[in-house]
Amino acid sequence: MIDYNQKYTLGELENLNIIKLGRGNVISKNDIRNNPGKYPIYSSSAINNGKMGEYGGYMFDDERITWSIDGGGKFFYRNNHKYSVTNVSGWLKVINSDILNTKFLYYLLLNEWSFKKYDYTNKAHPSVIRDDYILHIPSIDVQNEIVEVLDKFSALEAALEAALEARTKQYDYYANRLLVNNKYRRITLGEIGDIKMCRRIFKEETTTQGEIPFYKIGTFGGSADAYISNSLYNEYRNKYSFPKKGDILISASGTIGRTVEYNGEKAYFQDSNIVWIDNDEELVLNKYLYYLYSVIEWKVSTGGTISRLYNNIILNTEVGIPPLNEQERIVSILDKFSALVTDIKEGLPAEIELRHRQYEYYRNKLLTFDKE
Repeated sequence: MIDYNQKYTLGELENLNIIKLGRGNVISKNDIRNNPGKYPIYSSSAINNGKMGEYGGYMFDDERITWSIDGGGKFFYRNNHKYSVTNVSGWLKVINSDILNTKFLYYLLLNEWSFKKYDYTNKAHPSVIRDDYILHIPSIDVQNEIVEVLDKFSALEAALEAALEARTKQYDYYANRLLVNNKYRRITLGEIGDIKMCRRIFKEETTTQGEIPFYKIGTFGGSADAYISNSLYNEYRNKYSFPKKGDILISASGTIGRTVEYNGEKAYFQDSNIVWIDNDEELVLNKYLYYLYSVIEWKVSTGGTISRLYNNIILNTEVGIPPLNEQERIVSILDKFSALVTDIKEGLPAEIELRHRQYEYYRNKLLTFDKE
């Protein structure tokens, strides 16, 4: 038994025979290839709930908590299906469910991890049984009630994420259907316009703080971490190529094919890594080109040490271009889907973010037990 007025580490709970801690087995990709099957194998990645493949055998057929022991701090709740976990994952099984609800402990660990950071310690049971990882466990009735509340929040968030996934698939379907049409006139992107890029900026011309954001390939589409002076910006903008408002910028390295619509703000862009086509909008609308890029399978050059999207590849890429009125219709349709799926301030992503913050707020409130 435990004293519900006391706090415990996971190691102490194991000594009391309330839980059991362990580590997964070594399972390689070759093992999976040599013994294929239907039982999932989970690793430490957060992608796809940690699933790395399927196997012909399994380790567990019960309710457990697993977590990453590589410093990532990811916890997973596994329940009542046949599965395995690899050696980069720790596992926890509740032995006495009359004292401790596994799902409650899962939520408690998530909440604790959101406030602390534990490193891999090379112990027999990794980081989560460190002495400073102290847990307050209320009565089993309170645990069950808390799980019921948090499960509802989790279910709502999961439903929204499923809706977002469905809308994303719907968007991808319509984007391909509307933009990939053999009836459209076939031309190369080189017939639309020339490739342009900004003047080269050297490292010594940049600062970590300044007046004009300078976007390199690593910060393209995000937040700048380098700046140039206003005088250099004005000089280069007037003397050399510079995008017009509405031009579609393309990453030619790094995340190849990422696109950003230039909105006219004061900013400068890394030469050769960020380019654009100086298109004539009487032939192709900027926004149509933006959506068109999203369905192009770029033939990336991989011959060098770094993969690149070279100018000649862009210019020789063949696409279908409908009349302007059809472009306008397609843009109008895809704008609506895009607003629903990807807009940060509106649509499902914002709703998911709101619900997630709400869930974390109540999780912290319900799992922070003061004497009062």
